[in-house]
Amino acid sequence: MRDVALAPPTAAPALTGGLADSLFDRAERDPARPLAAYRPDPARDHWREVTAAELRDDVVDLARGLIASGISPGRRVAVMARTRYEWTVLAYALWAVGAEVVPVYPTASREQVAYILRDTGCVAVVVEDEPGAMTVGSVCAQLPALRHVWQLDAGGLAQLAARGEAIPREAVDSLRRIVLPDTTAVIAYTSGTSGRPLGCALSHRGLASPCDTLLAGWGHTAAPPGEQGRVLAFLPFSHVYGLMIQGLCVRGGLLLGHEPEVGEQALARALRSFRPTYFYGVPSLFEKLYKTFLRTAQQTGRGALFERAAETARAYAAACERQRLGRGSGPGMELRLQHAVYERAVYRRLRAALGGRVGRATSGGSPLSRELSRFFEGIGIPVHDGYGLTETSGGITMQPHGREKSGTVGRALPGTEIRVAADGEILVRGPSVFLGYPGDREATRRALRDGWLATGDLGRLDAQGYLTITGRKKDVIITSSGKSVAPAALEERLRMHPLIHQAVVVGDNRPCVGALITLDPEFLVHWRAGLTLPGDVPLREAREENALREEVARAVAGANSTVSRSESIRVFRVLPEPFDVASGLLTPSMKLRRDAIVRHYAQDIEAMYAARAPLPRPVTEDPAVWDDGDDVFR
Repeated sequence: MRDVALAPPTAAPALTGGLADSLFDRAERDPARPLAAYRPDPARDHWREVTAAELRDDVVDLARGLIASGISPGRRVAVMARTRYEWTVLAYALWAVGAEVVPVYPTASREQVAYILRDTGCVAVVVEDEPGAMTVGSVCAQLPALRHVWQLDAGGLAQLAARGEAIPREAVDSLRRIVLPDTTAVIAYTSGTSGRPLGCALSHRGLASPCDTLLAGWGHTAAPPGEQGRVLAFLPFSHVYGLMIQGLCVRGGLLLGHEPEVGEQALARALRSFRPTYFYGVPSLFEKLYKTFLRTAQQTGRGALFERAAETARAYAAACERQRLGRGSGPGMELRLQHAVYERAVYRRLRAALGGRVGRATSGGSPLSRELSRFFEGIGIPVHDGYGLTETSGGITMQPHGREKSGTVGRALPGTEIRVAADGEILVRGPSVFLGYPGDREATRRALRDGWLATGDLGRLDAQGYLTITGRKKDVIITSSGKSVAPAALEERLRMHPLIHQAVVVGDNRPCVGALITLDPEFLVHWRAGLTLPGDVPLREAREENALREEVARAVAGANSTVSRSESIRVFRVLPEPFDVASGLLTPSMKLRRDAIVRHYAQDIEAMYAARAPLPRPVTEDPAVWDDGDDVFR
């Protein structure tokens, strides 16, 4: 068992109360500092900035309304809305009165909403719009504890604040001062990728700890010296990653922009108008950005230029990495000159797509590929890849500043310990580990072992303490020959191809590894438009399908080149439509529900393996060689 415990925590302020205290303290010390921003009119690019004093006053007004409505310490209130300014006000108002926040994805199904509200015993729920109100209304009969439903778009918060006008402001301060650091602040539900979601009790201390540690050690990277950091929040606060970004901004005095729309066009517009200095996202977002850059370049006749620039960026970043890790002298003269040429011709234009001011970024939710990490670093936006879980209140690793190592998720945050057990499972101990699963003692017992959290993730630690995530224990595939295969690396490499949107590796109790693949709809349209195939319509369509099959086969061969032959994908099938949340094949945080996908596409999987041709040649040790008869495309 490899065990790494890093240095004691850096000088972060000790938490003595609850999360709301940081806002009230900031408003007292620096009332005019902008802390939040939103667009009053989504159709316009004007952002209204809210000062610390104004945000505190909005929180107090709402907290008074909560008190008048009977929301007392320990009561649970669900928030079912997109990433809006009101979400932040609600969270801090609830924490100010000692209540517990239960985040619910606004796209959650009727059954999911009923389960979470019933499981937590929520006494109130805040929804965003009429569809949300109807969803809650349809399950009210199953929720005997539910007393209030407030709707944002119907003026619910204004009505709530008006109800509290008779409550003195001192009542809020009195309740806020009795909130203890180790009381529960949030009941956050796991993604439920492999079963029923579990509610995780996260304390005020647990949520504050990673924020304060990151601010103490990395806060200076959020903006150029002397400037206030600006972060655009667009990932849902319903996920612990979004909550951590919210906490980082409020506790660190950064300007938190709220963008509820996550579509490509809306997000691009928000980035250009808000102009963040720090960017954060999940790997799929960084993959999408890269593919958008490539597609745009190809559509304007600059595809070859972009590909040369991307290769130079990766080479430049790799040389810089070797230098900072003491393994090389850095980029040579020729590489520096090439990089300088592409900086003027390409890289600055790519940074402009993110607003032009982003200096660094963070990726979380799942590991970021080495190729993407080096690409973004090479164009001038180093991406810090971190690791965390709902059960750890967010991040527990980060890349050491100036010692970043691509392909890893960095090292344990100061004060956090990480072990890798004999079976490869990652174990964690530290101040941000959750309090348990309320109402499920057995699940809590399985997860917490002698103070260590069994994460369910697989990984390895190198000699310097850098952690590499290799997959999930429950995702490991065992073929009929007994070969164990972790699918994450293969799926990650497949998604790097511009045409491939999603990939799920299968093969449990099968003779070989297979893959279900979906295509990127936008890039597919662009790819088809670029084909010049002769012949009449039926002949062109057949040739197009053959060309598409060959392109996907090349992507599969590229993924296979990174693993042994026994681990390589020998059969695959392209599905007609992507996995999505509505079909139950993705979680609201966009993670694959593998078991559900395998059940849903059981017939396709059977047909894929049934069509597999026998191997005509002896097995070769070359992982890049695989038989044409082994792939199935439909």
